Amino acid sequence: MKTLQKQIAEKLLEVKAVRLQPNNPFTWASGWKSPIYCDNRKTLSYPAVRTYIKLQLARVISETFPEVEAIAGVATGAIAQGALVSDLLGLPFAYIRATPKDHGLENLIEGELRPGAKVVVVEDLISTGGSSLKAVEALRRFGCEVVGMVAIYTHQFPQATVAFEDANVRLVTLSNYDAVIEEALRTNYVSEEDLEALREWRKSPDTWRQE
Repeated sequence: MKTLQKQIAEKLLEVKAVRLQPNNPFTWASGWKSPIYCDNRKTLSYPAVRTYIKLQLARVISETFPEVEAIAGVATGAIAQGALVSDLLGLPFAYIRATPKDHGLENLIEGELRPGAKVVVVEDLISTGGSSLKAVEALRRFGCEVVGMVAIYTHQFPQATVAFEDANVRLVTLSNYDAVIEEALRTNYVSEEDLEALREWRKSPDTWRQE
């Protein structure tokens, strides 16, 4: 039987939420060259995949963080999944902007959370962890207790592991880079010859194939 990590990886590849191009790398907004591009918002357009991910996120939250009192999504990628999960669990929902609004109440946190609430943060993708942990900082400044974070997928960068440990945030993900590569190889999405490039990228994503 496939592990959850591989089941999610299979679904992400099927709907092209994850795409692999080791011989024709993508360029991220940061300028990094990458053999992988992940856009988990695509899963929202496929009801069966959307529901499966929602159910698994909710299950992981219930089992791992039973003390949870509210769900917070990270804008913009995790707003929809966070709302779906909070609805399923019957919990309050809010989302955290990357920057405060420049008008009105200038909110950074949208929704109603009470100070002291035990919050689980929902994220769609973990790369270096920077934007995800900024959301955690915002919640903590507001007075909430962040009991953990759940995400659909992580690139498994070593620097992200260190960042979450330093921030004292427990992270649980449904799938990861290793599982995606294994499923891609199993289905002939990539070849054995591609594996070296895919593995080298994760070791040093900021310098991989930079000219």
